[in-house]
Amino acid sequence: MSAPSTQQPPRRLRGAEKDLMITGEAVLIDVPSAPLPTRVVGAVIDWAVYVLLFVGLILLLSLASGGASDATFSTLVLLSMVLCLLVIPVTVETLTRGRSLGKLIMKLRVVRDDGGPIVFRHAFVRGLLAVVEIWTLQGIPALVAAASNARSKRLGDLAAGTYVVREQTGMKLVPPPQPPPYLRAWAQSADIAPLPDGVALAVRQFLIRRWTLSPAARATLTDSLLGQVQPLVSPPPPPHTNPEDFLSAVLAERSARDGVKLRRDNGIRARLLPPDAL
Repeated sequence: MSAPSTQQPPRRLRGAEKDLMITGEAVLIDVPSAPLPTRVVGAVIDWAVYVLLFVGLILLLSLASGGASDATFSTLVLLSMVLCLLVIPVTVETLTRGRSLGKLIMKLRVVRDDGGPIVFRHAFVRGLLAVVEIWTLQGIPALVAAASNARSKRLGDLAAGTYVVREQTGMKLVPPPQPPPYLRAWAQSADIAPLPDGVALAVRQFLIRRWTLSPAARATLTDSLLGQVQPLVSPPPPPHTNPEDFLSAVLAERSARDGVKLRRDNGIRARLLPPDAL
């Protein structure tokens, strides 16, 4: 086994089927974008609300400005259009940090490319381009752009550096693979320090997703994780141990020991503390 001498900066992981990011600590972050059909349904809900609002304002203006000139009425109509199609959508997305009525119903949210919440600048760019690509051109450029990139970004998202994610994905926690039998005796007798949360999560995600990675990405990530795990284990594994088997054995044994400690602590707490304090 070999370990790298330097840390990698945050980067996009090549060779993965999903859109994954790797931090400098080799932690994989899986933030899947919302499916295009779900985005379309949420957008249609928003469009319907804003159109109804615009129609209501026009009817109200028609009743309230009976003696106004045509130029004045046209100006009021234009201001109402800007209010309903730009000002209100931008304000709503800014105040709710990337949500609207349609996104709330479909459990969606607009986030930055790095996964952080959007601010006024992002909402304004998205809203400004929405006037052209959605309202003026009937959404055709938005659909074409969203269908041509992995994160289903429309032109406004590409310009603002944002994309839409699902807030509830119904993810199921998949258990990591069991360690190979030939390392069980070594793992049980080895001194394995507690793994930092980020390292443990990175090893777990890697063992689950390693079959989806390209050989180069898989080897690079294996070496990076080895460099973080090996200093925490003594003695080293038997010679010619497969690096991925080593990571699997360390993770499984550390999880087992943490589980024993947690059960022991819960038992002590149950004996010493009164029932109403638990």
